[in-house]
Order: sequence, then C-alpha cells, then structure tokens
Amino acid sequence: MIGAITLLLVFQLIGEVIARTLALPIPGPVIGMALLFAALVARGGPSPELRGTAQGLLQHLSLLFVPAGTGIMLHFQRMSDEWLALALSLLGSTLITIAVTALTLRFLARRRDHRSDAP
Repeated sequence: MIGAITLLLVFQLIGEVIARTLALPIPGPVIGMALLFAALVARGGPSPELRGTAQGLLQHLSLLFVPAGTGIMLHFQRMSDEWLALALSLLGSTLITIAVTALTLRFLARRRDHRSDAP
C-alpha cells in the first residue's frame, strides 16, 4: 500500500513540476494523472496493489470535500457578492460537460458499430 501511495504522489509531484516549470494553465495533479494513465496503458493496467489502494482512496473520497466546504464557509460573503457569475459558470460548464460526454459516447458507439460490421 505504501508503494502504491508513493507512486500516486510521485506522479502528482511530476505533474506539479511540469506545470510550474512550463507555467501551464493546467493543474499539476491533472498532468500527473494523465501521465499515470499513460504509464498504466503502457504497462497493461494497474498492479493489484495499486488497484486496491485506489479503491480504498475512492471509498473515502467524501473526506476530500471537507476542505472545499470549509473554503466555501470562509468565503461566503464573496460568494454571495458574485453569486450570478458563479451560477452561470456552473450552469454553463455543466451543459458543456453533458454535451461533450454525449458527443464522445456517440463517436465511440459509431466506432464500435463500424468495427463490428467489418469482417
């Protein structure tokens, strides 16, 4: 378990270093997650230890929302001042996410159908 957590943190650190070194507008953990995904694809999937550790972290994912909730309470006045911009950005990003997900699903379904039609 320690090795799997270390692996996850190393990829997060690599992502942070890349994001800060290149001054990218993408968060370091996102870059690290993409690099971890690429490494897992190249290896053929996660090890049983990494899979178990990831499942354990996902079971306690709700604990990671506590700092975000605390931040909301600390900045409640600012949120009440800018509620319209926040609401519009949440609504817009939700609609864009739903549309992109639907288009991706449609693309993948067509791709699967073309592959199943080929002899």
